[in-house]
Amino acid sequence: MLIFRALYFLLFLFFLVSCAKNNIENSTIKEKSLELQVLEAYDIGKDALEGGDVLYAAKKFNEVETLFPQSEWAPKSALMAAYSYYVQDYYSDSIAELQRFIKIYPYHKNISYAHYLMGICYFEQIVDEKKDLQSIKNAKKKFNYVLKEHNNTEYALDAEFKINLINDILASKEMYIGRYYFEKKKWISAINRFRTVVDDYDTTIYTAEALHRLVEVHYKIGLTDEAEKYAQLLGYNYGSSEWYQNTYSLFNKDYKIRKKNRFKEIKKKNKKALKKFRTLFE
Repeated sequence: MLIFRALYFLLFLFFLVSCAKNNIENSTIKEKSLELQVLEAYDIGKDALEGGDVLYAAKKFNEVETLFPQSEWAPKSALMAAYSYYVQDYYSDSIAELQRFIKIYPYHKNISYAHYLMGICYFEQIVDEKKDLQSIKNAKKKFNYVLKEHNNTEYALDAEFKINLINDILASKEMYIGRYYFEKKKWISAINRFRTVVDDYDTTIYTAEALHRLVEVHYKIGLTDEAEKYAQLLGYNYGSSEWYQNTYSLFNKDYKIRKKNRFKEIKKKNKKALKKFRTLFE
């Protein structure tokens, strides 16, 4: 009887060991199968992207992230999904993917690229500076962030270049509105717009014109001293520009008129003096 019990025990023990071994093997096979699925989905997404089917590519990249969110492929696939949308100008979808990436993987090694690509998505939506103000503001904010927080990356230089372009766009908008107010003789509103260009966008291509316009406005409303102040500033910084030549012509013309008027006044006074002097002999 004891022999049978010992035999049953050995058989039971062998069964447990076999089951454990099978579970380990099945688990290993399952892990390998999951990794293979991830790699396969990623490769399919990459092929679809290269073939121009960006929607299917983004779907497969998202599938990679869903299959194995803890793997190193997950954040990479999330970025690839965002890029897939970007290449076909699906900017809103790309921005949504990037926002999610930044939220889930804030310390990822490619986080600077995510911020930069988002800035590009906003930047490329700018068509008309008079209408796309929100896209302009978002792009400038994101590029400033890249320049400040990731200034040692390869994206910082282009971010700075894009900021300069955006400032040109914003200055252009201010000049457009300022010219409109100038034509409508709304002098204070025009001055405010031109001053914004001089104060906030002084490195843009519109600064010289803004200074000239300030000279014009102040001259027209009779504030000659203010006009001369801006004329001197224009001459000091942009003496060789066409806008300084226009300003110089304006003041040169004014000088000739004032000189002529002063000559008339002197002549008039002389006549009065001579007339008074002549009465002495009457």
